[in-house]
Amino acid sequence: MTDNPYANLFRLDGRRAVLIGAGGIGREVALALAAHGASVVAVDKDSDTAKDTASAVDGEAVTLDITDVEAVQRAAVDLGDIDVLVLTAAMNVRKRILDYSVEEFDRVSGLNLKATFTVLQAFGREMVRRGTGSIVVFSSVRGFVVEPGQSVYAATKAGAIQLVKAAAAEFGEAGVRVNAVAPGVVETPLTTQIKADKSWYDAYATKGALGRWSQPSELAGAVVYLASDAASFVTGSTMMVDGGWTAVDGRFTPPT
Repeated sequence: MTDNPYANLFRLDGRRAVLIGAGGIGREVALALAAHGASVVAVDKDSDTAKDTASAVDGEAVTLDITDVEAVQRAAVDLGDIDVLVLTAAMNVRKRILDYSVEEFDRVSGLNLKATFTVLQAFGREMVRRGTGSIVVFSSVRGFVVEPGQSVYAATKAGAIQLVKAAAAEFGEAGVRVNAVAPGVVETPLTTQIKADKSWYDAYATKGALGRWSQPSELAGAVVYLASDAASFVTGSTMMVDGGWTAVDGRFTPPT
């Protein structure tokens, strides 16, 4: 350690972080938070996933279905004082609007939007009571741009961004910051369908400025930043970690 305040700007020593959605990107986030000194509680609907991630960071494992409102409310109280909350859990059903069923709409919106609200409300209440904390919610580039088959997912991810802004406005006076991270295309088990189709994979790779997909580990730095004192005056924002996806106008590179 050093007396230079900038040397420890990203350190999370002595802080307790709750990570909801402990697989894939969430696992990498847990590793990064722990590497910067945080004690991590790995929360997931799948108990094995929660235990595996908790074991990797010498943390605590909690099994929780965040679509269960009462369970979320209990967890927010039972887990006690926390300094950082990260929500990565989400799902997608790729279908065009005319093919979507009401049941599929309810499942996607129930997890991606309603549960996001429930988590923000329950854990936000405890943070506001304490007068401190940082909340990071995962959105997506689909909260800004869409393609056929992404209607409900995109709507929920845009909604998550607006919930983040509203929570930032409402929790800010108590000293609680709320931000979002918007990934582009990431190589995870959830993108297996796309990765199996080379033309689809390549099309996505060339959509961004960097010409490739991201790895889950490349999302972790944004979370560490938003959780740390380095982002002490950052709230209500959405950090794009999309390899330039939303900056590039289409895939065609015209002759110049």
